Amino acid sequence: MSLVITGGAGFIGSNLVRHAFTHSTERLIVVDKLTYAGSLLNLEGVIDSSRVRFVHADICDEAAMREVFAAERPRAILNLAAESHVDRSIDSPRPFIDTNIVGTFVLLEAARRYTSALPDAERAAFRLLHVSTDEVYGTLGPEGRFHEETPYAPNSPYAASKAAADHLVRAYFHTFGLPVLATSCSNNYGPYQFPEKLIPLMVLNGLEGRALPIYGDGGNVRDWLHVDDHCAGIMLVLERGRPGEKYNIGGNNERTNLQVVEAICAALEACVPAAGNAALERRGYRDLRTFVSDRPGHDRRYAIDATKIRQELGWSHARSFEQGLHETVAWYIEHRDWCTKIQAGRYDRERLGQASRADP
Repeated sequence: MSLVITGGAGFIGSNLVRHAFTHSTERLIVVDKLTYAGSLLNLEGVIDSSRVRFVHADICDEAAMREVFAAERPRAILNLAAESHVDRSIDSPRPFIDTNIVGTFVLLEAARRYTSALPDAERAAFRLLHVSTDEVYGTLGPEGRFHEETPYAPNSPYAASKAAADHLVRAYFHTFGLPVLATSCSNNYGPYQFPEKLIPLMVLNGLEGRALPIYGDGGNVRDWLHVDDHCAGIMLVLERGRPGEKYNIGGNNERTNLQVVEAICAALEACVPAAGNAALERRGYRDLRTFVSDRPGHDRRYAIDATKIRQELGWSHARSFEQGLHETVAWYIEHRDWCTKIQAGRYDRERLGQASRADP
């Protein structure tokens, strides 16, 4: 038996590989293009196992994907391959269209061909699980949460590309009977996240005495979910979810961006007191907070209603936000070498996503 995990060298993907490696005995096939955010550094300690095979390939490559299916005969595909940073989708939407839409289509076609030749029992047992995002639903007002029937209303190129992929996955179930599953998650945090995202960006900038940029008034709300809890939810959906269904996975941990930055400053102070950090030049971590112009099309609030996965499958998150955030801040402090290597030649924590609405 084998599981294919596309995007398995990225943030959520590498954590999912580690989760599956620890909680199962199955052979794991990691497929990744190794873009700026995907790196074998994220799989150190796992990638050399005889149970893990790495395939350097783009999910948009039809021949490569057919070869993976033919060589590995997987019982399931977990699709986490995606361009995922909203700011980058504003600066350059094309990679998001290519990977998130075309790549998902290629995987669906490869899976359809593969399952059509399987014996009945193997065809019935096969699953393709597609991992999506709460951003496909657009923005919420001060009340309510996203549920599985919430209408789609994406507001960024990233969100639109994921919404299109979700619709393709649904269509392949209803048109071709392909046994698919889909999940949408709230904002993930935890180890191995590329430092363009809010939490690692604030941690590393704070340690180096650099500005902590906060978009707009800092009042945008996100529902935070530790990546380990997310991975447990994904595997539960894979094993017990009903084909054709979608399951929302959320942390029930709503915080404004300003509250998150404040909590990171407190965690930094607990781990590396400002008085002993020469980079701060006698300032405190909170003194580094800097309000900057807002992101174009910045959704005001996200919140996930996880009732379905909780009631039908028995999932619940194990970490509080306070516990998870403290562990995460400590991880980035303890893994500064990883942070340096993963950014080298790729990213200097500059601001992205400031493209003018009038840019061609």
